[in-house]
Amino acid sequence: MGTRQISRTAVVAASPEQLFDLLADPANHPLIDGSGTVRRGRDGAPSRLSLGAKFGMDMKLGAPYRISNTVVEFEENRLIAWRHFVGHRWRWLLEPAGEGKTTVTETFDYSTAASPLAIELMGFPKCNADGIEKTLARLTKMFPG
Repeated sequence: MGTRQISRTAVVAASPEQLFDLLADPANHPLIDGSGTVRRGRDGAPSRLSLGAKFGMDMKLGAPYRISNTVVEFEENRLIAWRHFVGHRWRWLLEPAGEGKTTVTETFDYSTAASPLAIELMGFPKCNADGIEKTLARLTKMFPG
């Protein structure tokens, strides 16, 4: 990964279609979130994300807050990414791994953020790397194969 991108990868015993369906529904995000910050989808979110779709989430990191997102990358059953209002992105890449399995790569990309230095100073790259690892562990437990 490039500068200011944190990625982790795991092989999950599910098809890309199964995983994409999970990721493309914002109501599922609290189920897979390993960081413990995602609480629930905001009212008005689409039930299935698409390129340009906007959705909000109720979050909690110390104090509760709300976040707005826009889907900025979308390739059915392969790639989905959303941008937060300050510009950083969460990206999911799904690659078939044979025998009904998928290589899943989750990336926190803050190279596009309004202030990547502030993100670094607040320690988010390390925290988000830990959260990504826990999220991928949750996915592997959801689909034990």
